[in-house]
Amino acid sequence: MKLFLDTADLGEVRWASQAGLIDGVTTNPTLLNQHAGDVEPHDVLKEICSLVDGPVSAEVVAVDAEGMYREARELAKLGENIVVKIPMLEDGLVAVRRLTADGIKTNVTLAFSSVQCLLAAKAGATFVSPFLGRLDDIGHDSMEIVREARLIFDNYGLETEILAASIRHPRHVAEAAMVGADVATIPTGVLKKLLLHPLTDRGLDKFLNDWSKLVARTRVNVES
Repeated sequence: MKLFLDTADLGEVRWASQAGLIDGVTTNPTLLNQHAGDVEPHDVLKEICSLVDGPVSAEVVAVDAEGMYREARELAKLGENIVVKIPMLEDGLVAVRRLTADGIKTNVTLAFSSVQCLLAAKAGATFVSPFLGRLDDIGHDSMEIVREARLIFDNYGLETEILAASIRHPRHVAEAAMVGADVATIPTGVLKKLLLHPLTDRGLDKFLNDWSKLVARTRVNVES
């Protein structure tokens, strides 16, 4: 499963990319609002595209088909690796079909059911993003949505990739991988948690402590 970083923070993108931890980046208007500061949003997106080899999702803000299509065409000019995020709306799917015909990659966002994922795939979306955390918040089994979408896509040979979004914790990542998501897009805080385990820290401390004892003992033997 591929891992994308869900952020518009250039420092976070630079760190994760240089460490080889991510395969792409997803952004949205909220993340750009949080991290762009006084920098023009398109300049932030261009910089992210330069830092990452993989896909970079940039979201439209129009909600009508023609507006989404025009905005997506402009976003696609920001970098060869731009993927345009389109909301899961009737007009959104109209825009996705037109963009797909133009060779522009799309990510249908705000999907909350397997049949929404199916419709996005039939429209030609490159990715479809079911939102796991938000489904869990209202008492749904978010992984069942991913599991159903995986089965449907495999049944009919649909090439759209399932991009698990709204990831809240490391267990979401593990479960999404187990039920067949192609990608998980995760906040920086969750990515850092994937690297950590208390038993790893405890084991490393013991190894280093034992090595120090060995070095000290060897030094005493040599000096005597």
